[in-house]
Amino acid sequence: MLNFDEETARLLEIAYQGSDIVLRRMLSFDAVSPRPSETILDIGSGNGLLSVELARAVGPNGRIIGVDPSAEMRKPAMERCADFDWVSFREGSAYALPIEDASMDKAVSVQVFEYLDDLEKAASEAFRVLKPGGRLVVSDIHFDSLVWHTEDQARMDRMVAAWDGHFAERRIPAVLPPVLSDAGFEIQDIRPVTITDHVLKPDGLAIVMLTLMENFATRHGIVGKAEAAAWRKEQEDLAASGRFFFSISQFAVIARKPGI
Repeated sequence: MLNFDEETARLLEIAYQGSDIVLRRMLSFDAVSPRPSETILDIGSGNGLLSVELARAVGPNGRIIGVDPSAEMRKPAMERCADFDWVSFREGSAYALPIEDASMDKAVSVQVFEYLDDLEKAASEAFRVLKPGGRLVVSDIHFDSLVWHTEDQARMDRMVAAWDGHFAERRIPAVLPPVLSDAGFEIQDIRPVTITDHVLKPDGLAIVMLTLMENFATRHGIVGKAEAAAWRKEQEDLAASGRFFFSISQFAVIARKPGI
């Protein structure tokens, strides 16, 4: 479980609208390929940044439904989408979607499936709510793609191993396609986007991960505070001397429910 203090929440709000995470979000948006008048489900809609972009694309004759278990996330999402009365948010999870059978044209889930310990159940729920011919997009990072320069590889390995403890599966783009196939989907494509940072951007994904990983590792006692602080300082020092490098890849898995 990730817990955000006020300063971390502020950093996340900046980064979610920064170029790195916009690039990641646009990968998902383009994979969904929203069309006017469509009904689209946003599974794990979070703060609503993707929902509002989908709302603009489908227009007032369409419908966007966001589902998220967190009231703290649904509140800013509702505020963000307040001008679009064809957007609504519901309490629920990927395991129990509060959606009628075969009622959605498309469904999308960004950075959610990596936290699920029952991928089969989530895949079956997505299959249930989609119309025949409907499209599912599941977009997650494959954490084996992480490249992060350090002069203390053993310490970096400990921090990455600690971070692994915050999700259920680090390789969703690789392990999900056969799960979706078993649920009845046809896999249509897997599209990548690589995010690279060589300056430690204030609104970038690298600084977000630096902050979240340090907080998670120390909060749960996996890595000592002094070691985690030294890990962060090394990265800041590398950036100050022009030696910082970070790269990671996100993948959108695109699947179709057979039918029309």
